[in-house]
Amino acid sequence: MPTKPASPLLQLLNLQVSYGGIQAVKGVDLELFKGELVCLIGANGAGKTTTLNAIAGVLPLAGGEIRYNDVKINAIPAHKRLRQGIALVPEGRGIFTRLTVEENLRMGAYSRRDQDGIEADLEKVYTMLPRVKERLAQVAGTLSGGEQQMVAIGRALLSRPKLLLLDEPSMGLAPLVVEKIFEVVQSVAKEGVTILLVEQNANLALEFSQRGYVMESGKITLTGSGNELLADPKVREAYLGEVA
Repeated sequence: MPTKPASPLLQLLNLQVSYGGIQAVKGVDLELFKGELVCLIGANGAGKTTTLNAIAGVLPLAGGEIRYNDVKINAIPAHKRLRQGIALVPEGRGIFTRLTVEENLRMGAYSRRDQDGIEADLEKVYTMLPRVKERLAQVAGTLSGGEQQMVAIGRALLSRPKLLLLDEPSMGLAPLVVEKIFEVVQSVAKEGVTILLVEQNANLALEFSQRGYVMESGKITLTGSGNELLADPKVREAYLGEVA
């Protein structure tokens, strides 16, 4: 595990988020240090996606604080957070279905002006995701679910993220494709990108993550290393399908 610096890259302090009259996130404290791969697991409706959307600036806060690089970013809009290095791969992938694969990838670099750097980063993505390279001219909406997920990750990488927020990257995918997606996630982490992963497949998420948080009904109820949470009887019963 990387040596933890003095202050976290990302810190949530008493994070509260409400929408539609419902308080979905109820005072969450969470921290993420540079270079870590950390997962957030929990049942549907626990508030995991809401938490990621709040970090990315897609949803406003009802209370609490988000600190990034030790600076409060509550009032910073989503597009400026992206420029500061916070990229979200949303649940459902959110690709532009009528654009080609290459056009989707280049959309990830829309705020950049360093053309040589963009081309170099495209080549990196092609090396990491060879299947994506094979389909550059293909309309993205015609790809399989796994290929679309790879395009969504590649698009996020073109923004040169320091913090990558991944929301349910394995959702709806076949086991072999899920394995490939997680290999890609691990490759991204090895490049030094800090990752916060929301994932229904708790077993896989905890195996790959250095640390994890368990979220229930809008609150963090448990935290520990990936191995500690994998061994926890409550986690095994609730999320890994084992009977205590």
